Amino acid sequence: MVAQGVLWILLGLLLWSNPGTASLPLLMKSVIQALAELEQKAPAAKASHKASAWLLSAPSSGPHNHLYHFLLEAWSLDAAELDPYSLSPELQGLTKEVARHGVRDGQEYGVVLAPDGSTVAVEPLLAGLLAGLQGCRVVKLPLDSTAAPREAGVTFPDIAAVAPDGRAPSSPGLTDAAPDVTTANIGTSSPDATIGSPDVQASLPAAKAKSPPTMVDSLLAVTLAGNLGLTFLPGSQTQSHPGLGSEGCWDQLSAPQTFRLLDPRTSLLTMAFLNGALDGFILGDYLSRTPEPQPSLGHLLSQYYGAGVAGDPGFRSNFRRQNGAALISAPILAQQVWGTLVLLQRLEPVHPQLQHMSQEHLAQVATNATKEFTEAFLGCPAIHPRCRWGAAPYRGRPTPLQLPLGFLYVHHTYVPAPPCTDFARCAANMRSMQRYHQDTQDWEDIGYSFVVGSDGYVYEGRGWYWVGAHTLGHNSRGFGVAIVGNYTAALPTEAALRTVRDTLPSCAVRAGLLRPDYSLLGHRQLVGTDCPGDALFDQLRTWPHFTANVKTRPARSVSQRSSREPSPLTLPVSDLQ
Repeated sequence: MVAQGVLWILLGLLLWSNPGTASLPLLMKSVIQALAELEQKAPAAKASHKASAWLLSAPSSGPHNHLYHFLLEAWSLDAAELDPYSLSPELQGLTKEVARHGVRDGQEYGVVLAPDGSTVAVEPLLAGLLAGLQGCRVVKLPLDSTAAPREAGVTFPDIAAVAPDGRAPSSPGLTDAAPDVTTANIGTSSPDATIGSPDVQASLPAAKAKSPPTMVDSLLAVTLAGNLGLTFLPGSQTQSHPGLGSEGCWDQLSAPQTFRLLDPRTSLLTMAFLNGALDGFILGDYLSRTPEPQPSLGHLLSQYYGAGVAGDPGFRSNFRRQNGAALISAPILAQQVWGTLVLLQRLEPVHPQLQHMSQEHLAQVATNATKEFTEAFLGCPAIHPRCRWGAAPYRGRPTPLQLPLGFLYVHHTYVPAPPCTDFARCAANMRSMQRYHQDTQDWEDIGYSFVVGSDGYVYEGRGWYWVGAHTLGHNSRGFGVAIVGNYTAALPTEAALRTVRDTLPSCAVRAGLLRPDYSLLGHRQLVGTDCPGDALFDQLRTWPHFTANVKTRPARSVSQRSSREPSPLTLPVSDLQ
């Protein structure tokens, strides 16, 4: 139970510590160092629920705190009775910086930069770890949704007994969601394993739901379900979902301290929050299924944000979306969002927007939230913005695309020839290609719209809105997507192929950026080149949107045209690059 006590201590310190004299950089490595120091200093006798008072005595009292207090086996003690551990000034500074996740004035707080290049909110990550250590208890809900909120002296809903092995019996968020998928076999899966898209349409709660949820999985509630439900309540900022999954930019990558969002309209469901919540859920599930002795938290996070848990490269943060989709089905998540909203109706003080809401209304909120999360996050690839890989400024004035486009052009980079398998290498490859395109080719920017690495990520080039320089004569008509590597004789990883074949175009179609009847072409079909390589092109031929019969007819000379024919189309300058 040392790990559980350490988490309580850290959660409390995140809320109560004063600013330190020095602060560590806001890196996941710093959080791991903090956990390791606490695990070394916390004696077993003090690694108990007493440390939870640090969390309970916090002055903050948002709805998520009510879930923490109730679901994470905490009770209130006098903070003055506690003897805080002696921690380094650097750790004190770090805990102050990542105290609570929040968004204010376009800046996001409580987030750190992970080794895979993603930004992660610390609070939902820690909450998920603690819920997992406690065995993912199941909370039984009252069936009568019209009951008044809890009054003084009234007990909370019953809590189901935890199984002897520490796992919650019939955990609705896990075993029912994917009967053949467990965290254990996620840990032994290859990142190239094909994982189906979330089944969003299958049996989501309807507005006239007949069977309200009867229990809540505490792990899903404190990581994803609670915040998803609260954010999508009527009248919230995300009624039309303008800021779901917003990305941002760090002031610097070597020693980051400030993270500013690219979309100032964002809700709390930023990309960093969703990353942290999903990581907390995946690792919490792993801990709930791991027998004693459980690994130290510092070691577990080092593996997960490094080479992979237990040496498995597929069980790490790079593939959080695939692993999360394997554990969470849309119907089960919708039930859990609904159930968590019902629970919040019973906890005092009740969230104002939850008062007097009917079961049907709560079911519709859960449906909307789940659909957006599964389609726009779990079902889409993670894209590193330009600032993340260190892009140089655009030279000149970009030309906007006329969206939606009707084509997707597939390339391989050829040089660099080796696939890039980690963030540092992929980011360096992006900078190298941009220098070549700008300095040698004299283009305004890196030519590709997007570049796909073998590290599980997509890297933004020109992006969705600006004409690229990737397919001579056709740049304004389609997106150019390249996979890092030379695929003349070998194929990219299945994860990279799946991104180009399935997730990237489907998300573009959903967002209105790519037409549903788009055509997929290899670079060589339009330009005299071997790109995207024989092996990759042979693979493209088998894909659903591949178009074989492409006629690229050059414009005839003036002497060949009749006077009645219109002049040939004048292509934009960028189309000629």
